[in-house]
Amino acid sequence: MSFMGILTETSMNVTFPALMKQFNISLSTVQWVTSGYLLTAALVMLTSAYMKRRFTNRQLFIASALMFIVGDLICALAPAFWVLLLGRLIQAGCVGLCTPLMVNIILDVVPRSKLGTYLGIANLIILIAPAMGPTFGGAVVAFASWRMIFWMTLPLAVILLLLGQKQIKQYTPTRRYAFDWTRFALLAIALISLIVGINALGSANNIEFIVLLLVCIAGFALFYKLSKTATKELFSLNVFKSPAFLYSFLPYIIVQFANIGMNVLLPNYVQDVFAASSLLGGLVLLPGSLFNGFGQPFYGWLLDHFGAKLPLYLGDIMFTIMLAALAAVGSRVGVTGVTIAYLIFAIGRSMMFSNTVAYGLKLIDKELQNDANALYNTGQQVSGAIGTTVITLMMNSVHTPGATHAQNIATGSGIVFLFLTLLGIVVFILFHKLVNLKGITPADK
Repeated sequence: MSFMGILTETSMNVTFPALMKQFNISLSTVQWVTSGYLLTAALVMLTSAYMKRRFTNRQLFIASALMFIVGDLICALAPAFWVLLLGRLIQAGCVGLCTPLMVNIILDVVPRSKLGTYLGIANLIILIAPAMGPTFGGAVVAFASWRMIFWMTLPLAVILLLLGQKQIKQYTPTRRYAFDWTRFALLAIALISLIVGINALGSANNIEFIVLLLVCIAGFALFYKLSKTATKELFSLNVFKSPAFLYSFLPYIIVQFANIGMNVLLPNYVQDVFAASSLLGGLVLLPGSLFNGFGQPFYGWLLDHFGAKLPLYLGDIMFTIMLAALAAVGSRVGVTGVTIAYLIFAIGRSMMFSNTVAYGLKLIDKELQNDANALYNTGQQVSGAIGTTVITLMMNSVHTPGATHAQNIATGSGIVFLFLTLLGIVVFILFHKLVNLKGITPADK
């Protein structure tokens, strides 16, 4: 279900021209099919720690599968854009519930000594979907209609619903909790203001950005104040007192920021700087995307058998060196050179990505793991959304008089590569703190 949710989300990215034409809407409107989906998924993921303690695994899976099915039907039959958007927001609830549920079940049944391998398998499922989504969506639109994306996934969703309600079991007790709607609403307002505000900055609406940023800060501040005396459940702030969480959460969202940003930047970079076709621009990411997904179980195995230093340090070194190389000579290496650089970058990023969470969860107390998982998932969604806007803004920030468009894009992209190189150094420092925490060692059970 997680795979299909992500597959439909990335498939819709290539349908924008068709949707704009059919519904007579602008690009800024149609992009909410993706932005609204990601934001809704992030907000639902915030509740996953509460959901895990309140409802059974089977109940959560059935609810998520039904949301996917209902959303599929609404989208496939949508007579207007707002109906399509409603269907996508409902489907976002599926990913928001299913992805944390998958990890929480792994945490229930897998010994900590094997978390790296099993979380690697989970990430294999999740990361292959973005690699396949644009190709799947493009083929469906080319040979049929964007509506077929939803009709084709509907039968499989029904089959998974029937299988899941029989196979999924319960491993921990549940009990009734009062959900903290007030704090949830404050977080929702803060996150929505942050994402919309950054989008406004990208559109040069500086006043709107400042206002929304102030709303975001106020929302987080009030949330923190209420959390000190809260009696209702959302997630435990005690997880932020854990150095293991902080030193794994921060690198995780930084890597995701760079990951999504590079996925947006490089296809446009090779088209603008090297005059490559759009097809070639997409293929630049393919080798790295395949290694990104299929390498996950192996990278997790490295963590379980050799400890954290090997995959985390080696991954960050590969990640940072390739960014530094692109910053130095990216405009002179051609499409082939960029493809090779992205391949090495993606291997390094993949080696870090799931292992950062897996090692953090190995060190975090069992009773806080569900809370940590909720924040890892939400942080991933939010940092990815921010990364897309910020990297695009930096890429297009240079307007040198007398320079060509290609030269300006090359210079702006060089600034991005240098900025991400510095972030890679920050990640290395955080990893060093993580793997050298005093008095904390991974438990086996």
